[in-house]
Amino acid sequence: MMRYRKGDGERSSLFTRRTLLLGGAQAVLMSALAGRLYQLQVIETQRFSTLAEENRINLRLLPPSRGLIFDRAGQPLAVNRNNFRAMATSDRGRGAELLVERLDQIFGLGEAEKSRLVRELRRSRNAQPVVVRENLGWEEVARLEFNAPDLPGVFIDLGQTRDYPEGELMSHIVGYTGRVADEDLAGRDDPVLQLAIMRFGKKGVERSLEDGLRGRAGAVQVEVNAVGRVVRELDRTEGQPGSNALLTIDLDLQRFVAERMKDHQSGSVVVLDVITGDVLAMVSTPGFDPNTFARGITQSEWRDLLDSPERPLHNKSIAGVYPPGSTYKMVTALAALESRAIDPWTRLPCNGFLELGNIKFHCWLKGGHGSTNVVEAIAHSCDCFFYEAARKAGVDRIADMANRLGFGRQSELGLPGESTGIQPSRAWKQEKVGKPWQHGDTFNLGIGQGYMTATPLQLAIMTARLANGGYEVQPNLLLASATPREELAPPKPRDKPTAPSLRLNPQHLALIREGMVQVVAAGTANHLRVDAKGKPIEPAFRFAGKTGTAQVKRITERERDMGITQAQLPWHLRHHALFVCFGPNDNPRYACAVIVEHGMAGGATAGPIGRDVLLETMKRDPSRRTDRFRKMASR
Repeated sequence: MMRYRKGDGERSSLFTRRTLLLGGAQAVLMSALAGRLYQLQVIETQRFSTLAEENRINLRLLPPSRGLIFDRAGQPLAVNRNNFRAMATSDRGRGAELLVERLDQIFGLGEAEKSRLVRELRRSRNAQPVVVRENLGWEEVARLEFNAPDLPGVFIDLGQTRDYPEGELMSHIVGYTGRVADEDLAGRDDPVLQLAIMRFGKKGVERSLEDGLRGRAGAVQVEVNAVGRVVRELDRTEGQPGSNALLTIDLDLQRFVAERMKDHQSGSVVVLDVITGDVLAMVSTPGFDPNTFARGITQSEWRDLLDSPERPLHNKSIAGVYPPGSTYKMVTALAALESRAIDPWTRLPCNGFLELGNIKFHCWLKGGHGSTNVVEAIAHSCDCFFYEAARKAGVDRIADMANRLGFGRQSELGLPGESTGIQPSRAWKQEKVGKPWQHGDTFNLGIGQGYMTATPLQLAIMTARLANGGYEVQPNLLLASATPREELAPPKPRDKPTAPSLRLNPQHLALIREGMVQVVAAGTANHLRVDAKGKPIEPAFRFAGKTGTAQVKRITERERDMGITQAQLPWHLRHHALFVCFGPNDNPRYACAVIVEHGMAGGATAGPIGRDVLLETMKRDPSRRTDRFRKMASR
């Protein structure tokens, strides 16, 4: 028989209390767990169901089809073509490095591309796919599909890429597209621009019309698995394609101009309709192939373009600045006439040079032209006449007239990168050079030299405003724009300017135009009275013009005495050759400006190009060519 001891009772009581405490704690914990389960499964069931559904279902934006670009007759300049591309997704960048290494084994990405992919996979939100490589060939597609089990989140997508059928011919006008950069997002809140596959206009019309060409994004709802791979598509809303653009360019004329310029290293030609301002042709040589940017330009290709001394990426028509030389003499003459510094019958002497202090300002004709009036001075390009006319008119009146004719400011063309050139004045020199204006500066300005620079487009605008009777016509590149669902009507011919008048004296304008007529009839470009085949130009196609030769470097007295010719100088030190013209004489409709860099002589080099281009333009008469027009709705 066991004996009861007092210590056993105490131990039993202690055990009982501990048991109750542990049981109570377990009960509390179980109650809390049950409460939490009730909260999650009953009270917040809708919230967590939505979160789970969001993890399973992704809403992805669909880039819209980019609008197409055509010439004035409906010929394609920028279109879209199918593009197989490799895409990749990653769950907040997890395993991005390993995935990129595997892709490198297939494509040979290179360090720069590998870094880009890792960075974009880490930044990707909502499992949005990033572009691995575009424009895949069948062999690359097959290789990727074969390795698909080892590449979670990688898939092949069929998209669109830009294609430029005319390549280099239209490169400076149409431009190209590229990846969206941070600076492209400034002022734009379109979420589609955040997509890795999106392309943005970088140059030319692609940039200036970007917002219209881009269109509106669509959306697709997809079900994804744990690694972000699409299981199935649940819903799709197609986006709205971008607007198509019909340009004023006549593609056939553009081809003719480019062919005419092919023998010259660098230069530009601009052709304008003097009534509407339509840019019918704009060629800058050399150009570049925009398709290299569409498919993805390599570092070596990019470096070659940047290092080329001929600057193929530079649109010389709007961004190239040159001394206008003698093509500026019409500005000086008109300023002197309008200010009554000279009269239509004023005659000024020329004995081959004009002295200012101990400096001689030479005329291009040794021995001089004798006494000339304004028409004769334009026809024979007498420098001394315009030195004196500039002195009489003064720099302020010349600068004012130049501004009215389009110099010293951007036009309303709208292409990015357009230069204002330099229209010097007293205030400009004091601000930029820190010195007061001198009489010698006025002499130089009077013949388009010194500080004065202009673009080929500005020279074409000046010529158009002189030809159309003094109306402030602005250059225009866009003939029409509409979405593919809308219909474009062919443009109606216009025979009278609708731009504001510059309020110039019609008699003075008539004198300027007559001087330009005489340039071709009996002056510095009288060899242009016949066409390229030596046949006299028909009366209906006769035209007026003005030659110009702009100095790149100052000719010293020693060089004059030695008789050093331009052909003896290095190419980059030779004079620029210029020519401006309009036609027909009796009813001007078209204006043309030509600059051949380092072409030595305007009449000999630029003149024949201007003649041939203007004759071709008048014979084609693009302002009335609507027979080949195609409606954009059919595209």
